[in-house]
Amino acid sequence: MSHFSGSFPPEDVNLLLKEIELAPMDIESREREIQSGRRHYSEMIGPEDPPPAEYLEVFQKAMDRNLGRLARDCLNLAAQIAASRAGPLTLVSIARSGLPIGVVLTRIIRDFIGRQATHYGISVIRDRGVDLNALAYIVGRHSPESVVFVDGWTGKGVIARELAKSVQAASLESENLVARLDPALAVLSDLAGLSGLASGTDDYLIPTSLLNSVVSGLVSRTVLAEGLIGPDDFHGCLYHGHLAPWDLSREVADRVAGEALSVLKAAPGSLKPRFASSDQRSRARKASRDFMEAAKKEFGVSDENLIKPGLGEATRVLLRRAPRVVMVRDPSDPDVEHVSILAKDRGVDVLTVPDLFYRAAAVIRVVAG
Repeated sequence: MSHFSGSFPPEDVNLLLKEIELAPMDIESREREIQSGRRHYSEMIGPEDPPPAEYLEVFQKAMDRNLGRLARDCLNLAAQIAASRAGPLTLVSIARSGLPIGVVLTRIIRDFIGRQATHYGISVIRDRGVDLNALAYIVGRHSPESVVFVDGWTGKGVIARELAKSVQAASLESENLVARLDPALAVLSDLAGLSGLASGTDDYLIPTSLLNSVVSGLVSRTVLAEGLIGPDDFHGCLYHGHLAPWDLSREVADRVAGEALSVLKAAPGSLKPRFASSDQRSRARKASRDFMEAAKKEFGVSDENLIKPGLGEATRVLLRRAPRVVMVRDPSDPDVEHVSILAKDRGVDVLTVPDLFYRAAAVIRVVAG
């Protein structure tokens, strides 16, 4: 199969995704189709427009504020990954939020730790599972024990559970190489307490969460639609070439990797793995469960898919869903500035909740039924 890396350099990632064409659908129409159950979210795609200049300025300020933390966390997570496996490593990022993080981790492992590392991007879709064709491609070329799945963060842990469930189901169907995979995720921020490896469990602003394809190799969210994806195909994506003038994918990866090198020079011990404790994970899991129960009661919501905890997930709701309300712990927090801007643009109320466990959270508006 031809090598597809989006707008990333080919040596940074091999995207196991099928390039497709699909007309975008406006947010309200998509939301009605999803909530009515007529169509799954993966069968449709929303429009992606150039980010406004004001928002790009907010993104750059967020990068400036959080670059040191992001670089240190990438160094720590790369060290954890290297310590967890012997021999060559195979990083498998979840498209698309995992892609920019996976690119940086791969560079750190190769250039700073001195280990051989190959990086892939694959699709995992809620209620549809992992792309088994992509997994078969990977385990046909690499030792299953070398594989580490990568994402940016966990919100409620949906993708972590989906990945584990679909890998287990594939393993039960037939004894094959997939059965030897460890489906646990490696993430920077494990808000749900459900990852295998994590730099921490606190909610902080991972700057790449603020933008969509322009920090993710210009690829769309992944698609699994009948008529577009055949039984032997990888899951699909659109390549947003029209956004090339605004693409920051390489620039962001270069900047984070460069900062990681500066951190490492100043503090060589930065490559000693520091694992999140079991107590931290336990507290994160409990906080996640407590928040979901309280939010369902507060907003009269029975479908947990309509509640999105954490800065990353709240941002995603404002960028591509139909938000009902956004909550922030502290409106003066500079890392929620983008939330206020997006909410104002969408005409969405922002509630201040001082005892909110997360720095931000969102509830999706019911538009059907």
